[in-house]
Formats: sequence, structure tokens, C-alpha cells
Amino acid sequence: MSVTPATPRPNPDDLLVLLAVGRTGRYIAAADELGINHTTISRRIATLEHALGGRVLTRVAGGWELTDLGREAFTAAEAVENAVRTITSAADGSRLLEGVVRMSATDGFSAYLATPAIARVQRDHPKVTVEIITATRRASIQRSSVDIEVVVGKPQVRRAEAIALGDYTLGLYASREYLARNGSPATIAELAAHPLVYFIDSMLQVDDLDLASSFAVAMRESITSTNVFVHVEATRAAAGIGLLPCFMADLHPDLVRVLPERVAVRLTYWLVTRPETRRRPEVAAIVTAIREYVIAEQPKLLGAQHHS
Repeated sequence: MSVTPATPRPNPDDLLVLLAVGRTGRYIAAADELGINHTTISRRIATLEHALGGRVLTRVAGGWELTDLGREAFTAAEAVENAVRTITSAADGSRLLEGVVRMSATDGFSAYLATPAIARVQRDHPKVTVEIITATRRASIQRSSVDIEVVVGKPQVRRAEAIALGDYTLGLYASREYLARNGSPATIAELAAHPLVYFIDSMLQVDDLDLASSFAVAMRESITSTNVFVHVEATRAAAGIGLLPCFMADLHPDLVRVLPERVAVRLTYWLVTRPETRRRPEVAAIVTAIREYVIAEQPKLLGAQHHS
């Protein structure tokens, strides 16, 4: 009598490898996270696919994406991870979070909003590490290398959740030295006599930021940069009139808001995560902390106070 060979069961370790690849979208990033080499990642995935009888990953631009079977296996892998994590808990019985969370955000948001929010999480969960990549760009199509993205303007994304965090205001600012030497414009038309400090027009990828300076088309460019901190410091150095986030400019008493009743550009920060990433408790904790911090800082973000 012939015996039908038993169907191989997925190895829990292979499922955890899929978890890392599914979250990062790249074999190399998963290998770094798990402390194993790229070849081992490839072999583990092949073994898992043999056990499941189908492909769990498909190649896409810039990395790998889960197939339908892969998403089922990914859910099972999360259950394995959660079961392991329940073994480790704090003295009061609460769960100790740990792991690396990667996020991308604009320079100003990273420094003044993300960082203090993340620090609050790390006080209770010191094993949570957050890597912040600063960039002013559209939301990534694949989001393969980051867990959280914060962008300006509503993103068009697929297989991801976009959350409006809150609004912030851009205003015109000049240093007291600059205004003493050049005078203060009293109308929009008079701005044409002054140089503008802002983003490099040809390198600006964010439509909302591009439209923000539409009132200043007659202003000649002074110092331009892809980094908002350069905008602030160039304005403080009397290089011209800067179009700056109020929550950054208002920190400097040497800067004066120009035409506050005429020029106030309101933009929105959006947060983007993938559902499978958001289910990680350490990612969820960071997202929650950032949302709460932005809400608390709304008056400053909207430029409710400015220097005269």
C-alpha cells in the first residue's frame, strides 16, 4: 500500500523571514534586520514557498511585494511574532515594545514634531529604535524601505492608509536687520522689490509646496535650498524674505512676520503606513504618539503667535 507523503509544514523561522521582507520590501534590508545574509533570506523564502505550494513574493519596482498567498502567510507570521512577544513583559504585566521603526518625513517635521513624540514612546519602551530619513517628496509608490512616511499634501497611494495629521502655516518672515536696511513691504505688489528665500524650484517635488509661492512670482530668488533649516538661517542672515513654516520661524525673536494678514499659506501633513506595518505594536505606538503631539501643537503650527 502506497503512503501519500505528508505536506511539509511552514517553518516558523521562515515565516519570520517573510515578515521582515514583507515589511521592508527588500532582501538586503530584511537580512540586516535579522542579522543573517542575503543568500539565507532567499533560501528561506524558497523553502517557505515550497511548503506552501506557491509564490509568497512578487518582484516590483524597487523591491518585493506580498502575493495573496504571501499576505495569508504574513498574517500567520504576525501571530508567531506576537506569541513570542507575549513571553516578554514588564513587571506590571504590560507589553515591552522593541524593534526598529523606519520613517521618512520633512526636515522641519522630523526635528520639531516627530522627534519629541518618539522620545515620549522611548521613555516607556527603550528598546524601540527609530530611524528617520529626512526628505521633502511625494509619498513613495512602493514604500518598501520605510514603515511610516509623513508628506505634505494629500498623497495618492495604494495598499496603504493615509491619515491627515494636521495643518500648518507658511508665512513670510524677514530679519530685523534686513527690514531696517531695506524697509518692510506694505502690499503684495511691493514684494517684487525683495528677494525670496525658499525651495529650489527645479527640484521641488511636492505640488502643494510649489503652489505655496505663487503669490511671489515677481520676487527674484536669493538663497534657495532643499532644506528648510537653510531657509530659516538664510532669512535670519538677512539674505531676503523667507517663506517659512511659522512653527519654526516663530522660535526666533530676530525674525519678524511680514504681511501676516495677506500671506498665510495653509498646508497639511499626511501620514502614510501600510496595513501590515501598522499592525506592529511598535509602529502603532509611534503613529499614535505623533498624531497626539501634532494635535497638541496645532496652535504653534498654524502660526497663532508671531513677533511684531
